[in-house]
Amino acid sequence: PSIGVQTNCSTSLVAIHLACQSLLNYQCDMALAGGVSINVLQKAGYIYQEGGVLSPSGQCRAFDAKSQGTVGGSGLGVVVLKRLEDAIADRDYIHATIKSVAVNNDGAAKLGYTAPSIEGQAKVIAQTISLADINPETINYIETHGTGTALGDPIEIKALTKAFRANTQKQGFCAIGSVKPNIGHLDAAAGIASLIKTVLAIKHQQIPPSLHFEQPNPEIDFANSPFYVNNKLLTWERNGTPRRAGVSSFGIGGTNAHVILEEAPITTAS
Repeated sequence: PSIGVQTNCSTSLVAIHLACQSLLNYQCDMALAGGVSINVLQKAGYIYQEGGVLSPSGQCRAFDAKSQGTVGGSGLGVVVLKRLEDAIADRDYIHATIKSVAVNNDGAAKLGYTAPSIEGQAKVIAQTISLADINPETINYIETHGTGTALGDPIEIKALTKAFRANTQKQGFCAIGSVKPNIGHLDAAAGIASLIKTVLAIKHQQIPPSLHFEQPNPEIDFANSPFYVNNKLLTWERNGTPRRAGVSSFGIGGTNAHVILEEAPITTAS
């Protein structure tokens, strides 16, 4: 199959979902999936509008007390996907494995076209946990959508907390971060940028810091959630289970995607 996808900000992670489905259905034996968003008007800038999604300072401060919005960016990314047993048999170098991936849409459960929904986000995350057949306490890191907006960040943590609370009451055990403060919001390529960042973190066994984070957003109840914003480079310990991470990408219009990644099996050829 060759499919063009357009779900706004979640486009490339939805492409990952479709590629995985094609592999699992044996429509193909190898897939390329990703996204691209290039803005050639590099010096155009933007006009800040109060209540909008763009930052007045030109910085994205995901989950920070000073967060006021996101900034744009250009980029592209693509990954090669195969069924795990085939990759092992072919002696491919495996950077990480996809445990599960799910996609849904907020539908009528949202205030408006651009408004995110706690219910929709929580359901897609809960579905990936269920499909992966894992305890959420074994997930060490979440690469969030993390746009740094006043509306989006609190809703994202509430949704994550709701999804995790179905199986654990443990607090403060899972690090979160966002690549958007580093490179901007890449629109259709945002999800693949988040995925590649997280794969590299798993591969190098380190959790990178989330840029521009100083003090938590007071609208977010981190103290009573499973999550904390990671603001320093951490060695990623196993703690009895393989290293696991979640990646979220939520599109304007309500199409939500979430992936659970796991480190490659130790039998991987180098």
